[in-house]
Amino acid sequence: MINMNSQVNYPQTTAQSNHVTTAPSTLLTGCRPTHKRVFVGMSGGVDSSVSAVLLKKAGYDVTGVFIKVWQPDWLMCTWREDRRDAMRVAACLDIPFVTLDLEKEYKKDVVDYMISEYKVGRTPNPDVMCNRYVKFGGFFSWAMGQGADYVATGHYAQVLKRLSNVLDDRFKLVVSTDKNKDQTYFLWTLTQDQLSKTLFPVGDLEKLEVRKLARKFRLPNAEKKDSQGLCFIGKIDVKEFLSHYITPKKGVVLDIHGQTVGKHNGAFFYTIGERHGFLITKKTSDDKPLYVVAKNIAANTITVSHKTADGELPSVKTEIILKDMNWNQDIVPMNKNLQVRSRYRESLQDARLSGSDAVIFKKPQSTLSSGQSLVVYDGEVCLGGGIIV
Repeated sequence: MINMNSQVNYPQTTAQSNHVTTAPSTLLTGCRPTHKRVFVGMSGGVDSSVSAVLLKKAGYDVTGVFIKVWQPDWLMCTWREDRRDAMRVAACLDIPFVTLDLEKEYKKDVVDYMISEYKVGRTPNPDVMCNRYVKFGGFFSWAMGQGADYVATGHYAQVLKRLSNVLDDRFKLVVSTDKNKDQTYFLWTLTQDQLSKTLFPVGDLEKLEVRKLARKFRLPNAEKKDSQGLCFIGKIDVKEFLSHYITPKKGVVLDIHGQTVGKHNGAFFYTIGERHGFLITKKTSDDKPLYVVAKNIAANTITVSHKTADGELPSVKTEIILKDMNWNQDIVPMNKNLQVRSRYRESLQDARLSGSDAVIFKKPQSTLSSGQSLVVYDGEVCLGGGIIV
């Protein structure tokens, strides 16, 4: 059973109803039209394609939109192939298809932002900014200007209406059913207005179910592998990408006593907690992994250390300050036991909010880096977050 009630104004339907054969129009058989217009961001991947199918089955007036973004000249071009896959799905579903050029927005707000942050020693989240300025920035604004009632994407997340009282017309961002695929970490910048006009059709499904539905609906990209890496650009080593825009600068690796133990190609390439990419030249009897615990951009040095006996790194913090916060609820609970996450798929950590911009952790943290997103949860509800100062 596909529970369509978890999304805004979805009529209920099931995976067993209306088998797809050769005519895309059969997707609508037996569905009560909602007469709501939705623009679906179709990347050419399975998740967004199945999202388009489910929306059409539910009776929405669906338009597929491929977002064209900037790609560097030196990187193998993949967007034409991805757009072709998205077009094939749109043709299969017999829905209109549009290509939206957001190259300038992506270059300025994602790529340039990422490079400038690394240059000054901070660790950015380009995927967060891609959602903020491209998918729920340029695309969202354009879709609303075209008369859309909603936008939809293939993100693993859920938007649910609050039930505090019958007059409450506000929404909440909730983690997906598939906890291993949950993407709310990258969506913390969404506002209440955006949540009220956003659909995540696969958010209440397991990834395995989504793949089965793609095969069931005979989508031409049903067997396409999931994309990985930098948003839209694909799987590429971050240091390799940055090396085209930031000149590598050889420096030394220090231990926690200030002694030189190795070398690296530029302190700005590293983040706290990282254990790869530098060379240790002074070997010791302890062959346990070494982790970056500090970096000095001006001196171009990084400091590394082993984990302590209790499995922690010595660079611990119990409190941090946030900037550029966004809260998608009208009341943000202060001094309440909440959970936070500073990296995608990192285990949730107990913490509480204090004052207007402080986060206090229940247990000391050793892998927090300036520039990263800290996302705040109250149970399964994502409240928003901010950037670590």
